[in-house]
This record gives sequence, C-alpha cells and structure tokens, in this order.
Amino acid sequence: MPVHRDRQLFELLVLEGAQAGLSWSTILRKRPAYRKAFDGFDPKKVARYSAARVRRLMNDVGIVRNRAKIEATIANARAFLEAQREHGSFDAYIWRFVDGRPTQNAWRRHGDCPAETDASRAMSRDLVRRGFRFVGPTICYAFMQATGMVNDHLRSCFRWREVQRRDG
Repeated sequence: MPVHRDRQLFELLVLEGAQAGLSWSTILRKRPAYRKAFDGFDPKKVARYSAARVRRLMNDVGIVRNRAKIEATIANARAFLEAQREHGSFDAYIWRFVDGRPTQNAWRRHGDCPAETDASRAMSRDLVRRGFRFVGPTICYAFMQATGMVNDHLRSCFRWREVQRRDG
C-alpha cells in the first residue's frame, strides 16, 4: 500500500539498506530492535549520532552489526533531512520518481518481476548524489515495492486488485 509518512519512509529506507546481502526475514525479526536502537527512526535524532553512539550500536546484538550499514543510516538521516528541507517533505521528493502515483504492474509469474527498473536506477543515482548510502538500484526497487510506489503483486494475488484501487 502507498506510504506517504516521512518517518515510515525513512524506516523502510534504513531497513532495505540493512537487508543488503541478508534475508528479508532476518531484518523483519530485528525490526523491533532497530526501532529501539535508532530512536523510532526519528531522522533528527539519528542525524546527531556520534562516534560513541556508533560504537554502542556495534555492540547491539539486536541489529545487524555492520559498521558501514550503521554509519550509512546516520549519513542517510542527514541526507533525508536535507531532502525534506529542499522539497518540503521526503514524501514529495521520493514520489516524484513515479510521478506521484504507484506504477501498476500486472505480472503473471514471480520471475516476471524485475530486480531494478529505470525509475529505481534514477532514484539510486539521485540519492547517491545527495549523500545517501546503501541505495543501489536493487535496494531502491525493493524500497519502491515496500512503500507501494510499485504494485508488484501478481495478477492472481487477491491484493493486486485491492492495491490497484488504492492508487496513491
């Protein structure tokens, strides 16, 4: 379903980056610990994290203890706040990659769904230009799926038509 709340968008962007190289089920199990470790995904708080906070997070068994991913979360919070300032909201910024409306796909088989698209490649390039990290085109496409920017439910799925009706 389409997501338009900035904090939820930040959370999903962080979790998609954390998932890189891991199973999604691992990240879903760790989601409550991530919420606690990263102050409920408040980008203003996360943007102020210090090196001491990074060291504490590296000892938090509830999250993925990967320094690059932890530091990327902090950098992404800072870039996120800048995008909010520039566009009025992160929502206004990020949804422009699909012209403000979810892309409605009609896949018949799981194998039909791509890992990345022109839109996710454009999003990735722009996010990287703004200082975001762990935002490659595949991660961006997964983020687009998670936030409802694309409807990749199979046509045979009961959710496909429901999500199609709830277009943006």
